[in-house]
Amino acid sequence: MLERLRCALLPIALVAGLALGGCASTPTAPPTLDLPPSTSSDPNLERWWTAFNDSTLTALVEEALANNLDLKAALARIELAKAQVLLAQAAQFPTVDLQVNASKTRSTKVGSNPLPPGFSAYSTDYLVGLQASYEVDLWGKYRTATAAAQNDLLSSQYGLETVRTIVAATVAQTYFSLLATDAQLILLNDTLKTRDETVALQRDRLQAGVIGDYDFVQAEAERAAVAADVAVAQRADAQFESALAVLLGRSPRDVFDPNLPRDVQTVRLLAVPTIPSGLPSNLLERRPDIKSAEKQLAAANQRIDVARADYFPSLSLTGTYGTEAGLLKNLFTGPAVIWSIAGSLAQPLLNLRGIEANVEAKTANRDAVVVQYVQTVQAAFKDTHDALVANQTTRDAFAAETVRKDKLTTALELSNIRYTSGYSPYLEVLDTQRLLLQAQTLQILAARDVRLATVDLAKALGGGWDYKTAVAE
Repeated sequence: MLERLRCALLPIALVAGLALGGCASTPTAPPTLDLPPSTSSDPNLERWWTAFNDSTLTALVEEALANNLDLKAALARIELAKAQVLLAQAAQFPTVDLQVNASKTRSTKVGSNPLPPGFSAYSTDYLVGLQASYEVDLWGKYRTATAAAQNDLLSSQYGLETVRTIVAATVAQTYFSLLATDAQLILLNDTLKTRDETVALQRDRLQAGVIGDYDFVQAEAERAAVAADVAVAQRADAQFESALAVLLGRSPRDVFDPNLPRDVQTVRLLAVPTIPSGLPSNLLERRPDIKSAEKQLAAANQRIDVARADYFPSLSLTGTYGTEAGLLKNLFTGPAVIWSIAGSLAQPLLNLRGIEANVEAKTANRDAVVVQYVQTVQAAFKDTHDALVANQTTRDAFAAETVRKDKLTTALELSNIRYTSGYSPYLEVLDTQRLLLQAQTLQILAARDVRLATVDLAKALGGGWDYKTAVAE
């Protein structure tokens, strides 16, 4: 019966729809962009942090990927998107409700006439039945809405992978900054001990009349400068520790009092690894933020079709089946069975301006998402460009700082010989010590910058997730 009614009303709906115009589907593909040519093959950067051969770094990244709060928030957004898909799918199926009614009424009239003698003023009614309703998806409105929700789900899943890449990179960069500060502290504390020894030596020489007050005061001033640098490095070290504890998703107690054991070896810190560089041909697939933007664009286009479908008539089918009787004992007898079936066709006539406004709103939102997509792609290539440049220039700077440190080490040895031989003042030794400390510090920072640039390159190339299997479309 439902099928007959549907077949009877469908031609009417089709004629009304054709009278308003065809329901064309909006393309969901992203716009074509002018992209630079590739310069490398497809690098494997799924777990790029293992290239540093640092077990502590690997453990920290894995801890962060398991406990980071930003990742947990992204997981919650995925669950929300899944629920939205289920809600969209529900509109494609009939709704069936169980209805149970029991009533008792008192009446003293039949119409405008009083009840005849002998008739009871009370009546009872019992009803048990099923009520079903279904809107036929003539124009694919609900199917398209479900597809849009599924694209939102995919976008949130790619969003999770975007957060993963950011968390892994930020953990590595914070860890390397912490190691560099640790190395600076070791260098500064060793230098401070040397300055203390120098001050003690100069005091003895002052008391012996070998030097004047000027040389002794200069030695004390240099010792104070190093002490100030130690305090600055200690503050930076503590800040990096708390920042790393937050990234790892640790408790507030652990953030306030972080416990992050690590092995600080300046030699290991100065050894910088390499990762495959160049622009891969599949950068748009490798970057999860671009994939997320693609799905957002597809969903925005599909919602234009959903809004446009409101121009066309809607076909609704309803039906009931149950039993109704005046006495409870007769409720489930054969004569008490009741049923009904109905269909209705509704065509918007006076609300077309409202529908048009909704279509224009969805179109404007789509246009904004297109711009966001282009900006995301633009930012991806900028990140890659900057990371490639930094990857090379930081290595050049590190090599130069290493040469500078080696030369100043030799210069300090020569200046000490000249001073003890009486050929130069003590100020020359102090200047060379100051320059060597600066060069040693800059070498540590240059090595850190190489590592940071390496991490930036891995992140820019979409490292940190398996772009081939992480999200099933």
